[in-house]
Amino acid sequence: MLQETIGILFDSRMYRGIPAGRTGQESLENVEQAAACYGLTPCFLRLEDVDLDTKTCMAYVKKEGIYVRQRMPLPPVIHNRALQLRRSEQHQVTKLLLQGIQVYNVRNRYRKDHIHEMLYQDPGLRQYLPRAVRATPDSLAYMMEHYDDLVIKPCSGSIGHGIMRIFQKDGQWKLTCEARTSRKGWATFRLNKGQLPSATLRRIFRHAYLIEERIPLVRYEGRPVDLRVSVQRGSDGLWGITGIFAKVAPAHTFVTNIAQGSKVMTLAEALDLQSTDWYVLELDTRIRSVGLRIARTLASSLPHLADLGLDLGITEKGQIYFIECNGRDQRYGFRKAGMTETWKASYRHPMAYGRLLLEQNSRIPRQPQTYDRGLY
Repeated sequence: MLQETIGILFDSRMYRGIPAGRTGQESLENVEQAAACYGLTPCFLRLEDVDLDTKTCMAYVKKEGIYVRQRMPLPPVIHNRALQLRRSEQHQVTKLLLQGIQVYNVRNRYRKDHIHEMLYQDPGLRQYLPRAVRATPDSLAYMMEHYDDLVIKPCSGSIGHGIMRIFQKDGQWKLTCEARTSRKGWATFRLNKGQLPSATLRRIFRHAYLIEERIPLVRYEGRPVDLRVSVQRGSDGLWGITGIFAKVAPAHTFVTNIAQGSKVMTLAEALDLQSTDWYVLELDTRIRSVGLRIARTLASSLPHLADLGLDLGITEKGQIYFIECNGRDQRYGFRKAGMTETWKASYRHPMAYGRLLLEQNSRIPRQPQTYDRGLY
C-alpha cells in the first residue's frame, strides 16, 4: 500500500500541546497507530499555518519518536478535529474545499434546534424525538402547562454548561441550575409563583435556548443514564456503529456529560444484572438502528460528515429518544468504560475513511451550505 500523508486539523490550544504529548483527551498514539493500519502518515496542522498560494503548510510529523514541525505539501485529505472555527477560518476551509482538498467533518458543532428540525423532517425519526421548542415567553408558558418536567438548554452550548431543569413537584415549581455558590456546582431553588427569575428569563430569551420535555431516563442506582453512540464512516464510505457506552449522572445533578463528572460504563452494566442478555441484545440492536438512521438523515443535509457522537436516552419501557448530536466525539469515554478495543477502533474508522478519500482522488462536491452560520 502506498504510504501517503493525511492531515489532522487541531485548534491552537491542542496544537501547542503536541510536542509534549499534552493534547487533552485526544490520543496522538491512537491516531498514529490507526493511520499506520491504512498506510497513512498523520501530520497535525492548524489553518493559520496553511499557505494556499503554495499549497504548503507548517505541520507536526513524528520522526524517530519526536514530533518535528516542518513545512510540507498540503495533505490532499484532512480530518477536522478542531472544536470550533472562527469566521476567517471557515472561509479558509471553504477555499480548501474549492481547491480540491477534501476536508471531512468540516463542522463539529451545530445548533441543537436546527439538528432537531432536520431530524423531524424524517417521519421515521419523529417517534424518537422529545417535544422541543425554541424558547420564547409563549413557548415557555405552553410547555409548563403541558409538561411537569422540562430541560432548558442553550442551542450552542457544550459539555453541559448552561443547562437548566424546571420541574413541578407537589404543586411547586422548582429550578435546578449551575450555581457558583454551591459546593457541588448545582443548586435547586423554589420558583415564586411558578415563574423563572427575571435574570434567567432575560438570558434564555435574549440568546437561543431550546425547551425540551425531560425524558424519564432509565436509572442506575437512582441516577439518570443516557448513552453515547459513536457513528462513523469507514473504509467503504458507509455509516457504521463503532460502539456504545453509558453515562450515569453524578448524584448532585441531572446532567450526564462526562465533563460534569458522570460515571462511564457499558450498556449491560448500566441496565444492571436484572436485565436478561436477550433484552440487552435486543435493545442494542434497536439503538444501533436508530443511530444509523440519524446519521444518514443528518448527512443528507450536512455535507462532509464522517464522525459523530450521538447522545440517546432510553426509558424503563425501552423507548429510545434522541438527546444531542456531537460533531467532535470525545472518544475517551470508551477508555473510561474499559472498552479499550472500541476506543482504538473509534480512531481507526475515520482513518479508513480518509484512505478511501485518498484512493478516490476526486473533489468533494462544491456545496455552498458548507458554512451557513445559522447552523452553529
